[in-house]
Amino acid sequence: MSPDFFIRCLITCLSLGFITEALRGAEPYHTSTYLFPLENWHNHGSCIVQTPEGDLIACWFHGSGERKSDDVMILGARKRQNESAWSAPFVMADTPEFPDTNCCMIIDPKGRLWLLWPTIQANLWESALMKYKISSHYQEDGPPVWTEEKVLHVKPGEAFPVQVREKTAAYLSHQQLTPEMIQWAHDNFKQADDKLTRRLGWFTRAHPYLIDGKRMLVGLYSDGFSFSMVARTDDWGNSWQFSEPIVGGGSIQPSFASKKDGTLVTYMRDNGPPPQRVLVSESTDAGVSWSKVYDHPQLKNPGSGLELINLQDGRFLTIYNDTDDGRHQLAVSISEDEGRSYRWTRYLEKAEPGMGSFHYPSIIQDHDGLLQCTYSTFLPGTLKDGSEGKTIKHASFNIEWVMQGHSR
Repeated sequence: MSPDFFIRCLITCLSLGFITEALRGAEPYHTSTYLFPLENWHNHGSCIVQTPEGDLIACWFHGSGERKSDDVMILGARKRQNESAWSAPFVMADTPEFPDTNCCMIIDPKGRLWLLWPTIQANLWESALMKYKISSHYQEDGPPVWTEEKVLHVKPGEAFPVQVREKTAAYLSHQQLTPEMIQWAHDNFKQADDKLTRRLGWFTRAHPYLIDGKRMLVGLYSDGFSFSMVARTDDWGNSWQFSEPIVGGGSIQPSFASKKDGTLVTYMRDNGPPPQRVLVSESTDAGVSWSKVYDHPQLKNPGSGLELINLQDGRFLTIYNDTDDGRHQLAVSISEDEGRSYRWTRYLEKAEPGMGSFHYPSIIQDHDGLLQCTYSTFLPGTLKDGSEGKTIKHASFNIEWVMQGHSR
């Protein structure tokens, strides 16, 4: 090998970030910043993606409060690969006189950016109408140029009412029945029989998931039913099909990873009675049918959003509120046995109860192997008038930083 050839290879590797990451990976690395200063506006439900060029884009919903006001919109911001600061926020989606909420994003194999979110029709989650936009032109400063915008019409299969009954019965057969749970079951049966109710009120939270670059899964959930379902498309949104329901005692906001044998795993928020744990279900047919929902034996969940991803080496990583009650701790955990147990845990945030909320995280592993996440940050008493300040926080860290934390 000639010296000139070696030098050219070295320069190429440096430009791609390989050597930089190898050096950085030898030592724990963590940094964080706010996307914008703390403010009294409600800022919540963020999602983060990396562009093919290496930039980061985040989105979140912003306004007075979707349960009472119609001024809620989807905002976004961009961080260039070689810059430390995020851009000023820009509008990603705003349906006039309606609140837009719970946004998520993904970049498909064609390099297009997708934004998916629900528009709330009547200030009730049960009135959510799912939408999505697609952009091929999002590399410039400011908002993406959207080339498509559609409604994701949710139409569960004809077997949905029967499936709700069967899966509810299977779940309750392993639970200690309470009057509240019996009422939840009866309410679900009634709602499943109503065509409008079973087609409306579904919405997103976590990243969509790609299978072999051919199928996209979109995790949906309903506050009315208090369980989940998966939308899937094999033709990039020209048509949609829907999985059987994933029924548990409040199994909502699904997030996905896959095992080496191809089995899909979803982790879900537990909106049911205590003790609350991360809820789990599996699919062996690419998201069409799902196993009985069960509690993860190790991971706590205080009724709060979470995400599950595969690291580039296949290991599972989950980001979640590691508490029995409250959102004052935000943890990252790594599993070496496909989610059966989590050996390594590190806290991104750890405060006393009542001293802050750090929740609804979104996480990816970037092209260089770094972990990039955003999450809602609410800090009481931080504004000049003594009220709670709210922002979206971005953290960047490596696997070594996580593994320097607690080992179970």
